[in-house]
Amino acid sequence: MSELIVLGYDDHATAEKAYQKVLDLQRDYIVTLSGLAVVRVDDDGKQHVDTPGRIVGASASSGAVWGMIIGLLFLAPGIGFLVGGALGALTGKLSKSGINQSFRARVGEMLEPGRAAVVVMATKITEDKFAAALAEYGGTVLQTSLSDEDEKELAAELSAS
Repeated sequence: MSELIVLGYDDHATAEKAYQKVLDLQRDYIVTLSGLAVVRVDDDGKQHVDTPGRIVGASASSGAVWGMIIGLLFLAPGIGFLVGGALGALTGKLSKSGINQSFRARVGEMLEPGRAAVVVMATKITEDKFAAALAEYGGTVLQTSLSDEDEKELAAELSAS
């Protein structure tokens, strides 16, 4: 099972500090990442997604799922390789897996111009230590889960697309 956690912040600097802390937590084995990104919205409303070069331990399928989740949460409908029915099918799969329209809307509300978020997809997490380590940064927390089966189905849908 994977946990999808979105941490919303009032400014990019705080989000960047939290992002670095998540990387430290991975090195300390408090979290096992399959995806990590900072999403910031500039003053003109344009979204920017920054990811580390490589997440150790991330499989190809989780990388594909991660890319799709980032695309649907922040960049849709501008996903060039997904058109028509494929996008609808994937959106349906995401809705069944816990990433429904309501979750996406709450993420969207978090990201107004000047704000930022850290998006974490973790296959393993020690929640109490993770929460305690990130408490100093404050922010708004949204969390949902993807079962192993949902993640495999999403990866299969992506490879079929």
